[in-house]
Amino acid sequence: MRNLNKVLISLLSLSTLAACAPESQEPVEDNESSEANATNETNEETDTASTEEEKLSVVTTFYPVYEFTDQVAGDHADIEMMITGGTDVHHYEPSARDMAMINDADMFVYSSDEMETWVQSMLASLDNEDLVVVEQAAAVDLIEAEEDEHAEDEHGHEDEEDVHAVDPHIWLDPVLVQEQVETVKEAFINIDPDRSESYTANAEAYQSDLQDLHEEFEAAFSDAEQRRFVTQHEAFGYIAHRYDLTQMAVGGLSTEVEVSPSRIAEINQLVEEFDIPVIYFQEGANSAIAETVANETGAEVAELYSLESLPAAVEDDGQGYIEAMKRNLEALEMSIQ
Repeated sequence: MRNLNKVLISLLSLSTLAACAPESQEPVEDNESSEANATNETNEETDTASTEEEKLSVVTTFYPVYEFTDQVAGDHADIEMMITGGTDVHHYEPSARDMAMINDADMFVYSSDEMETWVQSMLASLDNEDLVVVEQAAAVDLIEAEEDEHAEDEHGHEDEEDVHAVDPHIWLDPVLVQEQVETVKEAFINIDPDRSESYTANAEAYQSDLQDLHEEFEAAFSDAEQRRFVTQHEAFGYIAHRYDLTQMAVGGLSTEVEVSPSRIAEINQLVEEFDIPVIYFQEGANSAIAETVANETGAEVAELYSLESLPAAVEDDGQGYIEAMKRNLEALEMSIQ
């Protein structure tokens, strides 16, 4: 009997210990929660992939066109630039790669028919019927510029004909650039209305920076008494027109003609008459003509950016159009005083 009591007490103790033991710390998997998390992760991955797929494919011609388009597009487009530094934009011949790229694009953006004279014939040979074509200068009134009447032809004879041409360098006027940005913005909104708020915000932010740049130019030249500047190439008429300056170009709009000795003599006389301290040449161009005038008049030589491509010095500093134009302003202040 005593032994039976010991057995009963032992069984009772084991039962009590089992009841008091803590519950297992292993988490119990919630199947519904796990499935929901997996679904959410899949949806997020799908959304990310979808966003990448929905980026617009845009092809632009040369640097300023690329820059203004990129500023409006933000992260919503993959943008390619056809023409890089050192290539003549006027007489560019699209490659087979260019044609294939444009045929696969949603949008093609160029500056003007006066600048990219080859665009219309290129577009006529494309197979992309859905391509949206944007001329940035569509809403801009281009100014006329008088070609140098003392330019020589390929045989060395002077061509005295008074020839007028349209100046295509519209990207050098910060006010007109704001209009070009507006044109690009409207094109993006038309093709991709779901992102209209983003395109509008991007455009307005950049237009604000351009307005600040314009006001810097205005303030710098507002009280200047000497408002003339001499350039080797007639590329800066829009800056002169906007800020009431006088550009005196040794050569005309075309960079392909030789400048006659009589024209150089005429410019030398003007430089001495108006006490012009600086002769400007265009970045990337042969500076021989500017140096000839400078040597004969005692003036200095300095560089101005026409920005048909982004200057290496600016690009190396991680800067773009706004900063390059500020460097132009600093250079012009050497002459405009």
